Amino acid sequence: QLQLVESGGGLVQPGGSLRLSCAASGATLDYKAIGWFRQVPGKEREGVSCISFTSGSTNYSDSVKGRFTISRDNAKNTVYLQMNSLKAEDTAVYFCASAVRLYGCSLGRNGYTNWGPGTQVTVSS
Repeated sequence: QLQLVESGGGLVQPGGSLRLSCAASGATLDYKAIGWFRQVPGKEREGVSCISFTSGSTNYSDSVKGRFTISRDNAKNTVYLQMNSLKAEDTAVYFCASAVRLYGCSLGRNGYTNWGPGTQVTVSS
């Protein structure tokens, strides 16, 4: 069974960068879109970015567009989220999730069936 584990979170100053990784085990990421989501206490989990199986399609929320870049290495069964120019409002627990989907990807939670436990990102001076 597919398991996802996020890593790379931590404490960073405003304007800094982090790269999150989402590593898969138990199965490959073939034919799966991967999404990155984040959540702060008391708020809904929101989609941040996603990437299609072939990497031909990516989406970003307006709040991170131009600052975050998603990529994947199917040979390594890993998806990355490069986060630059971080702001205090990016502070959240970040989750990756997979959806069986041949084409495209969605920032909505529907269809994502496997989730990692999350990694904390804190942006603070």
